[in-house]
Formats: sequence, structure tokens, C-alpha cells
Amino acid sequence: MSEPLGQGRIIGRRPVGVVDIGSNSVRLVIYEGHSRSPTVLFNEKNLSGLGRGLAQSNRLDQAAVDSALSALRRFRKLADQARVVDLYPLATAASREAANGPEFLAAAEEAIGRPIEILSGADEARYAAEGVLSGFNNPKGVVGDLGGGSLELVRIENDRLSGGLTMPLGGLRLQDLSQNDIKKAQAIADEHVSACAFANTDNEGLPFFAVGGTWRNLARLHMQQTGYPLHVMHGYSMSAAKIDKFLDTVIKSDPEKLAGIEVISKSRRSLLAYGAVTLRSIIRYLKPSEILISAYGVREGYLHSLLPADERAKDPLIEAARELAVLRSRSPDHAEELVTWTGRTFAALGIEEDDEERRLRETACLLADIGWRAHPDYRGLISLSTIAHAAFPAVDHRGRAYLGLTNFFRHEGTMNQVQLPDLDTLVDERLFARAQILGSLFRVTYLLTASMPGVLDRFRWSQDPRGGFTLVLPEDLASLIGSRPEGRLQQFAKLVGQTLRMEAR
Repeated sequence: MSEPLGQGRIIGRRPVGVVDIGSNSVRLVIYEGHSRSPTVLFNEKNLSGLGRGLAQSNRLDQAAVDSALSALRRFRKLADQARVVDLYPLATAASREAANGPEFLAAAEEAIGRPIEILSGADEARYAAEGVLSGFNNPKGVVGDLGGGSLELVRIENDRLSGGLTMPLGGLRLQDLSQNDIKKAQAIADEHVSACAFANTDNEGLPFFAVGGTWRNLARLHMQQTGYPLHVMHGYSMSAAKIDKFLDTVIKSDPEKLAGIEVISKSRRSLLAYGAVTLRSIIRYLKPSEILISAYGVREGYLHSLLPADERAKDPLIEAARELAVLRSRSPDHAEELVTWTGRTFAALGIEEDDEERRLRETACLLADIGWRAHPDYRGLISLSTIAHAAFPAVDHRGRAYLGLTNFFRHEGTMNQVQLPDLDTLVDERLFARAQILGSLFRVTYLLTASMPGVLDRFRWSQDPRGGFTLVLPEDLASLIGSRPEGRLQQFAKLVGQTLRMEAR
């Protein structure tokens, strides 16, 4: 039997998993395979609270231990069912610091059926930074991974890490150290952050990449309160200069009475104020330009560190889009040809683009046909929503909006914008115009190719002595020219401000 053109999962991928035994939660994440752009196949966490009370007792609470071991036995069975070929259990602050940590880890290894790697604070910092490297495009700044027991900081630039350190400022630890006194918690956080090696002018004005569930939940609450139109955590940006009032409200208020608190699970609400306290200290003493939320952390960073150099060098956004083209487009080969064709068109018509605009154009081409199975009346909106909310790495919210709008215009056209979603507020005028131009070019192209490969490389643009350009098709494809593609070519011509014609010769 021949291999199908499309399928629910990438053929040949073998699942891998990471078990993260943290101070607050125990989590299993299974990925479709070990690749530059890993896709989550299964994800489950159990809030065991191993680190609760550790600051006072120096021991893991027995109820928390029982909860964690039960979760690990379940995770072992789930990994077996998912046919995981490599399972990596990792343990962090609470397990390595507690007096009864070795006893717990022995029982945990029996429960999960694998040796457990105990990460040091430096390891946690390194893998959190690797996670940011895997999830952002050429990131530069300071990474902060806030867990239940500790905060790790590390500097990243040019794919290199430096200056990793750990502080006892995890949500559970800070709550215990301060004895539930939020003012005392602020003083403790200020003392540690102000004295750390990152509190200097070398890091001032750089982005701060926030890793960890408590900070993601703060961002989720901030989105809800500000009416932000794209509810995707990864890449969400908060201006460091503008969120002090928000943090102050979270710190001083009863969490149950916060506006929008319904978007935060009840089990996570008690630590919001402590996460806000630590973030305020980061802003005071590191002076970042913005807070960027990363959904990629230690787990993804650990897997990223195991990749060979040639895989690490790939663009994760392009790889993710390429995989989605395989899974959902009529022809992945046509999507690849579209990348080359649009590049040739932009070059011929003098449409300049910088490196980021180029990679976004290439990504948009790979995603251009993923909505074809939807009802024609809804392809634009469904494609836009799918793309804007996809688990894509290495793209900011501006880029997500551009990619979604390009596909929206590809299906809906650029003239009637009555149904235009709120996402257009996330892109500037130039990128909005690029989305219109590329979407309009797609509309011409698909009428000439029927979404099938083997044709686009035979098209060319010819500069016309009379002014403008002619889209030249070979003689044997002359019958493809008709009123519909001609009409769409003229719509494209208006957007690019050129006189365009179509002929066969």
C-alpha cells in the first residue's frame, strides 16, 4: 500500500516524553517526536506541592509524596500506552534539597520505571534558557524560570548562555519564607534580586523571558483585564514600564476578587501574588524593556540540548509550518513551490523585504492551503483562527496576526473587510499591507495551479516596455488564462501599484 499524502501525525515520528518532578507540580509531557519544533502529543500535570512547607521542615510532606508517586505510576502507564521510545524523568529543587529527598527519589524511580536525573540550580537555569532558544527567533536577554521552589536566571545572546544562578524565590518557597506576609515576601525578593549578578547596566533595556506556570497565569490575567485579542501565552509581551499598577493590584488584593480571575484555576490563585512580587523585583533591579512570556521551558530545553547541531540550526517556525502543510494542505510540494514563486514575484516587482518579513512570507506560503477542507464560506475565519492560535514557536504576536490575516485575505479577498477580526490591531500598517499583497497573490496563483505542483516554476514575470509587468505562462498552459484569474490579477495590481498583464508565449 502506498504512503498517504496526509495523516493525523507525521509519519516516522517516534514519541518522546519528559517527566518534570517540580516543587509545585509533577508533569508528564509526551511529544510527537524529537525534532526542532516538537508538537505535544499528551500533557498532564498533578499539583502535588512537594515543596510546600519545605523551608520550615526541610522535609517533603508525606501527603505530597504520596500524591507525586501516584501521579508517576499513572504517567508510566500513559507513556507505555503512547509507545514512548525515550522517557526522561527530571527532578528539581524540592527533591534535591529535602532531607528525605533521596528516599523519595528512590521510590519515584521505581514508580516511573526509569532513572531520574536530578537537576542542579545551574542545570535548571541552563535548560530553561535552552527552552527559550528553542521557542524564540534569535533571542537576546535574560531568562527567568520561576518554579515552586526556586528562581533561575541566565543570560542568552547569539545562541550562547552565560551567568546562570538560582535563588530561593519560587512561589511556594517565598510563601513559606515570608510566613504568608506579602510585605516580607517583597523584602526577601528585593534583597536577593538586587544583589544578584544580573542587576547591572549590562542587562538594562533587554527583554526578560518569563518561564513558569505562575508567570504564565499572571499574563493570562493581564490579557483578560486588558481585553487583549489573542489569547496565546507564548510570545505575549507586557511593557515593563506599564505593568506596575497591575502587579500592585495582584499583590494587594484578595485573589478571589480580582477582575478576570475566573480564567485562572483555583489551585493556582494563591501563588499569583508571590509571582507578582518576584516579577516586580526583576523589573526594579534588572530594568528590562519588556516581559516576554515563554511557554517553552526546562522540558523543551532539555530535549533541545539533545538535538544534533544541524537540527538546532533549523528555523523552528518554518519547520512547524512545513509539518502543518504535510498534515493539512492538498499538496505540500505546491506549498514549497509557492515559497519560491512569491520570492521571485516580490523580487521582480520590486517589493523589498527584510529578513523577518521574508521568513514570515515563507511561513505564510507553507500555511496557505491548510483550510481547504472547511466550508468555503468559513475558510478564511477558520484558517485565521487555526494559524493565530497554533502552537508555533519563534513567532511573536505581530507575526501570528500577519500569518492569520494573510490566509484570511487569501480566502476572503482584500476589498470587503466587514468581517475583519480584531487581530488587525496587532500589526502595523506595513505588515497589514504585506498581508493583503501576499493574500491577493495567493488568490491569483491558486486559480492557475489548482493547488497542484509542477506548474509554478514555469511561470515568469517580464518587464514590459510599455510599463508594468507581464505574467507569462508557457503556450501549452494558455487555456488557464481567463476572466477570473485576470480579475484577481488586477486586484493584485492595485495593491502593488503596478500595471500588470497576463499572456501566454
